[in-house]
Amino acid sequence: MITDAPTAAASQFTDVISAARAYINSATGLAADGLTWVEVGELLMGLLRLTIQAAELLNVPGEQKKAVVLEAAAWLFDAIADKAVPAVVWPMWILARPAVRSLVLALASGAVEILLPMVRAN
Repeated sequence: MITDAPTAAASQFTDVISAARAYINSATGLAADGLTWVEVGELLMGLLRLTIQAAELLNVPGEQKKAVVLEAAAWLFDAIADKAVPAVVWPMWILARPAVRSLVLALASGAVEILLPMVRAN
């Protein structure tokens, strides 16, 4: 699975920011040769699980925890999304990227609500 290497890289950290950065750095390395949007989705879901788990340890209200998780999702999108776009459609991508980013972050926000009980159960 594509998320195995980034998850392993992030597992050595206990704080959410360091874990997210390690995951994103590893994912960026995997993206060097390009990604499919399915792989982008897998990486995003892996990062969400990881950051939700790490954010649970923070002593802040739930909305702030969710904001931290979504900020990490935005970092990941900014780091790898361009690698999933074929060169042929690059001019369209430049125009569509902000809207796609907003859509991905909205989906991530909903995914956090769905993943939270599953992460807490483990």
